[in-house]
Amino acid sequence: MLFSGRLTADAAVRNVKGDRKVTGFNVAINDRFKTKEGEKREITTFVECSYWVNPGLAEYLKKGTIVEISGRVEAKPWISKDAEAMASLVCNVGTVKLLAKAPAAAPTKKELRVATK
Repeated sequence: MLFSGRLTADAAVRNVKGDRKVTGFNVAINDRFKTKEGEKREITTFVECSYWVNPGLAEYLKKGTIVEISGRVEAKPWISKDAEAMASLVCNVGTVKLLAKAPAAAPTKKELRVATK
C-alpha cells in the first residue's frame, strides 16, 4: 500500500531480538472533503509504522515531516479498557520517501529576548 502523511512525533529506534533494530514512527493521514450538504469535513487516520532497513533514517524522521510510505498495512485488533473491540492500523514499511521537512520551530520568548540583547 502507498500513502503519505505527516509524522506525529520524532521517530524512535528500538533494539529487538539481539542486535536487530527497528525504527518506529506514527503517520497522520488527513482526508479533507465536502459532504452532500456542502459542509467541509476532515478525517484523520493514524498509522503505526515499523521500518527495519536502516535505523540511521530516524534522524531525518522528525515531528511534522511529510513522508510517503510504501509497505504492508494490516489491522491490529485489541480490546479497550471498556471491553470494546478496537483496531489500530500498522504498517511494515518497505520504503520511505521524505517529501517535506518538518516546519522550523518558532523561537521561544526567551530565545527572542537573548537574541535582542
